[in-house]
Amino acid sequence: MDVTVLLVDDEPLIRAGLRAIVDAEPDLTVVGEAADGAEVPGLVSRLRPDVVLMDVRMPAVDGIRATEHLLSTVDEPPKVIVVATFENDDYVYDALLAGASGFLLKRARPEEIVAGVRTVVAGESLLFPAAIRRLAAQHARATPRDGLTAAGLTDRERDVLRLVAAGLSNPEIARDLHLGVQTVKTHVGNVLAKLGARDRTQAAIRAYESGFVTPGG
Repeated sequence: MDVTVLLVDDEPLIRAGLRAIVDAEPDLTVVGEAADGAEVPGLVSRLRPDVVLMDVRMPAVDGIRATEHLLSTVDEPPKVIVVATFENDDYVYDALLAGASGFLLKRARPEEIVAGVRTVVAGESLLFPAAIRRLAAQHARATPRDGLTAAGLTDRERDVLRLVAAGLSNPEIARDLHLGVQTVKTHVGNVLAKLGARDRTQAAIRAYESGFVTPGG
């Protein structure tokens, strides 16, 4: 089944480039475009895309506010990937906190863009985990928070969360912990439920911001 994509960027050339890249793939289809974040909830409700490629900086409603509004108002919202010029842009981290599942750089190669779309649909691993760790490190130092004690994670779930935060896939976690892949999937699901996290990216952000995982540690 095709993965459907909505493109949101105020620059027509960027949208045209992304459309060409996405539509060139046999399993990916662009179903719509928007030039501003304000258009996103209505288009998502009508078109029901699986993924939104969302420019993080737009002159009217930016990608952060658009992501927050989309995820809080639309039933069964799509995955959101924010698209940015620089990986150390504070807007990127704010968009991740708002609920985006990952980010891509505008200079990313076509194969990285299509892989990113497929990755978030599968819910398998983070995009650019090293960059996300760097962003988390900057913000964790600025805004330290309490640990995750209240979440009631078991020792095994804590092990799994550390590896999720490192960007490992379920098969990689299974190999590291000597577990079956299905067992890892169960643990990941339990971690997300206990943390109230929408996906693996949100769980990783919680882990870094709380100090449970230290970037580079």
